[in-house]
Amino acid sequence: MKNTRLLITLTLTLSMAALTACTQTVTAVHPVLGSMPAVTAEAADTSSAGGEKEHSSNRLQDILDRGYIEVATEPYFAPNEFIDPTKTDDSKYVGSDIELAKYIAKDLGVELRLKPMDFTSVLGSVSTGKFDLAISALAYTPARAETLNLSKGYYFGSEDPQKAYGLLIRKEDADKIRSAEDLKDLTIVAQNGSLQEMFVTEQIPAYKKLNLVSSTNDAFLMVQTGRADAVSASLNMAQLYLDSNPDCGLMILPDFYFTVDENVQGTRIGIPKGEDELTDRINGIIDEVLEKDLYNQWYESSREYAKTLGLDV
Repeated sequence: MKNTRLLITLTLTLSMAALTACTQTVTAVHPVLGSMPAVTAEAADTSSAGGEKEHSSNRLQDILDRGYIEVATEPYFAPNEFIDPTKTDDSKYVGSDIELAKYIAKDLGVELRLKPMDFTSVLGSVSTGKFDLAISALAYTPARAETLNLSKGYYFGSEDPQKAYGLLIRKEDADKIRSAEDLKDLTIVAQNGSLQEMFVTEQIPAYKKLNLVSSTNDAFLMVQTGRADAVSASLNMAQLYLDSNPDCGLMILPDFYFTVDENVQGTRIGIPKGEDELTDRINGIIDEVLEKDLYNQWYESSREYAKTLGLDV
């Protein structure tokens, strides 16, 4: 197992890559179940050049005809999707969501082509129809439901959903930040376009400023380096960061949790709006995954994989 120093280096490397809008070029994962189809990861051009791809009124048939499916993902959210820095080939992309993408491609009988990019571009590239699916630890929000078809939930976690999201602060601020009311003159940071951003705007009564960044690791680093005062985050992800960086000087704010509407529970897949036949097929695959309890297996396997990289979960 790699030590914590490797993770800190990895975290800083990934965060700098996200902050400079660089797209990593890597892929796939250690398969958990049997053989999977070939996976090709390509750096995604997220500019407006080229715009939407031309396709028929049936995107599912397009995918089957062309023989590959293009999946947008942001690979900075372990254990769902992350990068193994010890690899230099297409096996760099790892995580439970990558396993799900591979399973979908296998079910459809097509090649999987991963498109790594920042989280905001993940949403935009699929809502405009540039790519076929967004598989990137995607939570439901009303805004996303307006621009995307959202699949049924495929991962709900073992924790109480009402204790799944909260705030990460600096330990030195523990006496001055005890509740949401203490944030009125402080700066909060969250991942752009995320459920965590929505929690801040809807459930924090007042704050000085809300900074939006492209990755959760960037958010953690902003608080760690004093450029923000609190991170709105998945507490699973926050605990992973704390375990991996014990000297970071951060802590989870005790006894504070964002309220999660039951309608938004569960991680979803984003699908271009109006592609109902593709959505039905994806939901059918998710039913099979849930029935076989595959995603929970992939998730736990990916947590163990993360530990081998120094990402203690």
